[in-house]
Amino acid sequence: MNFLESIKSGFRNYATFSGRASRSEYWWWTLFSIILSMAVAGFGDALSSLVTAALFLPSIAVGVRRMHDTDHRGWWVIVPIVNLVFSLQKSDPNLNRFGPPPPPRV
Repeated sequence: MNFLESIKSGFRNYATFSGRASRSEYWWWTLFSIILSMAVAGFGDALSSLVTAALFLPSIAVGVRRMHDTDHRGWWVIVPIVNLVFSLQKSDPNLNRFGPPPPPRV
């Protein structure tokens, strides 16, 4: 999944906590969130707060789906170090309890 597809997927599934998100989708979304947050930081607290609020739920959702992709429960997203370790792991290539793997993108 490329950068633009990850952004589209993040907003399209902004409140979808079921299913799975590939490692590339998660990390591209994280990069997008960081870049956007840094870009609006200089425009004042109001805009920065608005962007943070707009990205909060989709970021949690993609994080939970990423945990599912590594065959872990979504609650691990609230434990920072464990979340990082799990998000760096390779995806489970098979069907797991959270569904089929994300389709490969070309």
